Amino acid sequence: MRPKKASETLATSTKLVLPNDTNPHNNLFGGSLLAWMDVIASISAQRHCRRVVVTASVNNVSFGKPIPHSSIVTLKAQVSRAFNSSMEIFVDVYVENQVSGKMEKSNEAIYTFVAVDQNGGPIQVPELIPETEEEIKRFDGALRRKQLSLILAGKMNPADATELKALFLGNSEEV
Repeated sequence: MRPKKASETLATSTKLVLPNDTNPHNNLFGGSLLAWMDVIASISAQRHCRRVVVTASVNNVSFGKPIPHSSIVTLKAQVSRAFNSSMEIFVDVYVENQVSGKMEKSNEAIYTFVAVDQNGGPIQVPELIPETEEEIKRFDGALRRKQLSLILAGKMNPADATELKALFLGNSEEV
């Protein structure tokens, strides 16, 4: 299986916030934004593995700023790391100033998707090659986030979490 560059997984979508997308404060419903992010993240994951993918988890969502009615919203999703059958995908959400055209980041999320076969069982995905400084930072952080998630789920012994230990203890071998 040929490794893929993170840049090959980029998926972008632009939406207009319509009245049916808003809450009583005339801002975009959080649930609508979550659905938009889930769709664009699935496209990014599918571009990476070229297989059917399913949402495994929404690891983090940061609703940084409200998005008002009639806003132009751009979502950018990119795989940050691939594991055996799962992929972590970052979604960055931008709101465009309709006069200046300037894009301002308003929200972000981290999703995990799993590639599945025709029976719904997990299948292996290609490795990911990060290239830019941001891609490398997200790639490195993905392993720490995965280890923390496994520890909290009781699926990993904290003593085996090498990336987390290195974060807190440096490169020291002492535990």
